[in-house]
Amino acid sequence: MQFHVAYSSYLNRKYTKMKALYHAIRDAIHEGNLIHGEKLPSTRELAATYQISRGTVNQVYDTLTSQGYIQSEHGRGTFVAYQLDLSNDSSTVKACNHHLSAWGNRIQQFEQQTTQRNAQTNAPTHDSRMDRNEVIDFSKYQPDLSKFPYDEWNNRLYAEIRQREHHLETTSAMVSSTGDPRLREAIAAYLRRMRGIQVDPDHIAVTAGSMQAIALLTQLLADPGDHVVTESPCYVGISKAILAAGAQLIEANLDGQGVVPQDWEARMLFVTPSRQFPTGEMLSLERRQTLLDWAHRHDAMIVEDDYDSEFRYRGMHVEPLKTLDKAGRVIYLGSFTKTLPFEVRLGFVVLPPTLADTFRKAQALYEPRPVNLIEQRALAAFMTSGQYERHLRRMNRLYSRKFDLLLKLLNKQLSTWFDWVENEAGLHVFGWWRGNVSTYEAFRASAKSQGVVYSEVSSSTSVGTKYGIYLSFAHLSDEQLQEGVSRLKNAVTASL
Repeated sequence: MQFHVAYSSYLNRKYTKMKALYHAIRDAIHEGNLIHGEKLPSTRELAATYQISRGTVNQVYDTLTSQGYIQSEHGRGTFVAYQLDLSNDSSTVKACNHHLSAWGNRIQQFEQQTTQRNAQTNAPTHDSRMDRNEVIDFSKYQPDLSKFPYDEWNNRLYAEIRQREHHLETTSAMVSSTGDPRLREAIAAYLRRMRGIQVDPDHIAVTAGSMQAIALLTQLLADPGDHVVTESPCYVGISKAILAAGAQLIEANLDGQGVVPQDWEARMLFVTPSRQFPTGEMLSLERRQTLLDWAHRHDAMIVEDDYDSEFRYRGMHVEPLKTLDKAGRVIYLGSFTKTLPFEVRLGFVVLPPTLADTFRKAQALYEPRPVNLIEQRALAAFMTSGQYERHLRRMNRLYSRKFDLLLKLLNKQLSTWFDWVENEAGLHVFGWWRGNVSTYEAFRASAKSQGVVYSEVSSSTSVGTKYGIYLSFAHLSDEQLQEGVSRLKNAVTASL
């Protein structure tokens, strides 16, 4: 008789002959390929079909019989005894309606709202005629990896890999969830030297990027219903973390000099004082002191994201808000995402002494062992050798030239339609649209058709909504910068 089951496919998965035949017949019954009452080949026929011994077939039939899949009738043969319950067919079963927690529902609703309300970029749609290779993408926030010292970095990585066996013996005793002690010491030394922050390495926690720290801090410090202040506009990840925690968002206005302090009734404030994201505005010393006074009066915490602090092209580096903090009100965030290859996801947080142990326990709940430990140790060696700071100096010179070129092009070709925010640091340039909403929407559509992508933000004002765009430049060549600005100019012209 003609008979076929997926015996060979199971055999190819390194199953024994007996297990391969057993699974092939059983699965064929479950999938409805062998139905109730269907006759199976005799043991002799099946052994000949698949070139296996009758003893193997007998063992398979005995096992399937004991499990109720088949039954033998004297003088008639062997038949499928299992009756498939068609009511459990995936095509007819109603999907399980999982009960989500309040947190789960907030996550789900927030993601849907974000998708509907906030277009982060003006990226061309899939039906765009523009070849993807021709798109000039100002929305990618990536470093120029063509200049990264891969030889030096790889040497550090390979050295740590070679010592991995030794590290395995010492990891549990020496390394907590907050990160490799050598890296925390290297970060502390770097912060003292470059940012003027005096910190005990025990008060530093290494994280998987800044977003992990933002989410953990929000869960630790804000109860559902509490108010948390953010700049408007701000990094969207901060807003997500606040809303996911069930806290209430207070959006604080900017006025060209950073966030405008108010007497907020809030538990936390997220701020980027050295270079506001995304506008690039810098917070004055007077306002910094005002924020510290506010935190003291309201028993609140300030989370300072020292965004883009590594790259300043003219003038002195701006000291972080953390250097003014004498009462432990400021939590300082840093990241290596703009200085290392993007697959190395490492950041850090500087915690007040009273919060360090609590943060460590919270981090250990999600990550009992340090993340990316080999990369952490390689980075520690990279920093203590001086190679990291040499790399920063080289990249600062390169980015300074790109920054000057882009700003010159924008001021020459697009200053009529954008107010470009004056700044001398960072890896993007920000500008507010001078026109109204309808003219901006026409420009956005035109830019999309021109094949130029950028990031955008919107902000509500007393006279309505205003739009801004920011153009990341680190990863682009001089030719791409020139072509991208030319396309933006063409988009403005075409939208008028």
